Amino acid sequence: MNDAYERWERITGRWWFFVLMCLFSFIVPPYAFKGFEWAQTGDLIAHILQHSLMTGWSAAYPFFQIVAVLFILGVVFLRQRFSKIFSIYVAFSYLFFAVGQNISLTEVYGTAVLIVNIVMFSFVAAFWFWEAFLGYNNFSAAPRSPWRYWVVLPAALAFWYPINGDTFGPDFKLLYFLTSGSALTFCMMTPVFLAVLFLYYPRVNLVTLRVTALVGLVIGFYNLLSNFVFEPALWWNGVLHLPLLILSIYGFTLSFSKQNKEFLQA
Repeated sequence: MNDAYERWERITGRWWFFVLMCLFSFIVPPYAFKGFEWAQTGDLIAHILQHSLMTGWSAAYPFFQIVAVLFILGVVFLRQRFSKIFSIYVAFSYLFFAVGQNISLTEVYGTAVLIVNIVMFSFVAAFWFWEAFLGYNNFSAAPRSPWRYWVVLPAALAFWYPINGDTFGPDFKLLYFLTSGSALTFCMMTPVFLAVLFLYYPRVNLVTLRVTALVGLVIGFYNLLSNFVFEPALWWNGVLHLPLLILSIYGFTLSFSKQNKEFLQA
C-alpha cells in the first residue's frame, strides 16, 4: 500500500470523520438565486429534486440504462482488464449525479442548487478517480460462495426502480429496467456499484468502498426519513431506497474487515 492510501484509510476510519460527514449534510443549506427564504428550505430541496436537470433528459434514459448494463457486463466478462475503465465510469457517474440531480432551472427559484449533495457526490467521485489511478480493485476472479451473490437482488431492485410515476405506488413493469432513469441517480446506482465491490471483496479499494458507503448511508437515511415520516404517501419510494441504506451499512461495516488489509499488503 502507498502512503497516501494508508493515510486516507486511517482518516476515513476515525469516528470524527463519520460525525463530520453527518454534520456537513445538516449545516450546508440549499441556495436559490431568487424567491428563497430560509423558512422555505424544505420546500426548496423538494423543488430542486422534483425539477432537477435530469428530469428533462427522459428521452435519453434508455441510453444511459443500456450503458450502465454494458459496464457491469464489462466487469463480468473482461474482469481485471476492465477495472480501471469501470472506476472511471463510476467516477463520472457520480459527477453526473451531482450536477443532474441537484441543480434546477425554474421560474419559481431561478437557478437553485442543492450544495451539500453536489459536494458529497463529487467527494465520492474523487475517490473513484483515485481508485482508477491506484488500480486496487481486482476483478480477476468472481466469488465461489453462492451466498455472496445476495447483494445482486437489492441492487437489481434499485436499478429496476418499479414505481408508477403518477401514483408513486408499486408498478412492476419490466420496461422500467430500460426507462426508469435509475442510471442517472445516486440512490439507485450506488447499490449497484457497491454490489460490484462486495462480489470481489476483499480485493477492492477499502477507502473508496468506505467513502461510497458512508455517503450512501447518509443519503439513504435522509430519503427513508423523508418518505416514511414526512411524506408517508411516498412509502413505496422509501421501500425502493432500502437497498441504498442496507448495502451502504453493509459496505461501511465491511470496510473495516482485516481481510482487505491482508490482501493489499500481500
